[in-house]
Amino acid sequence: MATILRRRGLPRPDPDAMTLTEHLGELRRRLIVSVAAFAAALVVAYLAYPRILRFFEHPYCQVQPHHCGLYVTGPLDLFTVRLDVAGYGGLALASPVILYELWRFVTPGLKANEKRYAIPFALASALLFCVGAFVAWLTFPHALAFFHAVGGNLHAIFTAQRYLTLILALMAIFGITFEFPVVLISLELAGVLTPRRLAHWRRWAIVLIVVFSAVVTPSSDPFSMLAMAVPMILFYEASIIVGRLLKR
Repeated sequence: MATILRRRGLPRPDPDAMTLTEHLGELRRRLIVSVAAFAAALVVAYLAYPRILRFFEHPYCQVQPHHCGLYVTGPLDLFTVRLDVAGYGGLALASPVILYELWRFVTPGLKANEKRYAIPFALASALLFCVGAFVAWLTFPHALAFFHAVGGNLHAIFTAQRYLTLILALMAIFGITFEFPVVLISLELAGVLTPRRLAHWRRWAIVLIVVFSAVVTPSSDPFSMLAMAVPMILFYEASIIVGRLLKR
């Protein structure tokens, strides 16, 4: 026991001098902390299920304020929907801890100049993902209104499973596509792309962005397509400007 305490009091070994066993032990410790954080966040999200569900129902209630309830088609769906919402909510709540543990595991292997760029890029990636998910949440009522207008006098009854799957997929795709400027700037720093080349490809890039937005949006409505395409075009232009500043 005293030997274990002495080992715990020792400073962490140099990453370059760590053995494979020590690397695996470090990875196991990070995984245990991440799983524990997810389990705790899962319980919190399970208890806060009514509030989380109202948050996702809000876009639907904006379109149909007097009739925005979600339905299930089986008795087990009442429980499985709650578990799904708790799982996604727990992952979102635990993501800061999980990302921190991943960062602490990867950081010792990075060089000083890599750490200097890694921190801003990690923060920018997390921020842009949240912004993209929020833009999808704001756009979703317009998508639902478009579908209601196309349907005419048909009365829509949304099941909770399909509704939540659609809005979560939309938020995830928007969050991922909003990482577009981070990818472009990374390629510029790596020397794969140059601001001049990006400016030369501007017209084709705009066309490809519009086509890409029309293909990947799960709702396939014009509002979601524009809400994705316009920011990506602005991100493309911003990447050219940032690339020129970094070259200086």
